[in-house]
Amino acid sequence: MKRAYSVDNVLQAKFNTLEFDGIWRDAVGCPELSGTWIVYGSVKNGKTSFTMQLAKYLTRFETVAYNSVEEGLSLSIQEAFKRTGMEDVRRRFLLLNKDSTKELLSRLRRRNSPNVVIIDTLQFWELAFAEYKRFKEEFPNKLFIYISHSAGNMPDGKLAQRIWRDANVSFRIEGFKAFPVGRYGGGKPVVISEEMAVKYWGV
Repeated sequence: MKRAYSVDNVLQAKFNTLEFDGIWRDAVGCPELSGTWIVYGSVKNGKTSFTMQLAKYLTRFETVAYNSVEEGLSLSIQEAFKRTGMEDVRRRFLLLNKDSTKELLSRLRRRNSPNVVIIDTLQFWELAFAEYKRFKEEFPNKLFIYISHSAGNMPDGKLAQRIWRDANVSFRIEGFKAFPVGRYGGGKPVVISEEMAVKYWGV
């Protein structure tokens, strides 16, 4: 039988939080370094640019591994790196070239493995929901961020929607803005590109 917690246990518990500031604190508060986030949106709306910006910010706190499942090492990923200035964080950022679930599991079991893992894109990864839960259970002190295509205003597919419902933080990307919903506060949209957002929204 699992332990039951008293009110004092709950109120006195300590958690490993990320002390966000600026636009990121306005968006999601100060989140835990654990659980699941999801970023989803249609193509050509700024999803990759936003994810790179988020990944770069997260390197202030932890080493980030970006599993490029859909594109791998490619010219478009290189261009995204250049746009975001990823050379500034080269010591705390790793690009994984289409790691499978098995390969990623093995990588994360190593000592000093990254504590933030980004999967891009969920629809191109051979992942079952049982495996999704396994990653969460085996690595409770790591943060997993899944990038998903969308169908309308929802992530695309049953798996993506189950992950979205379970996520601590979600970002819906539209017109070069990221609209956050989370369990840690915040809620203010993030502008990915001022120029492109003005073209899309007209303001």
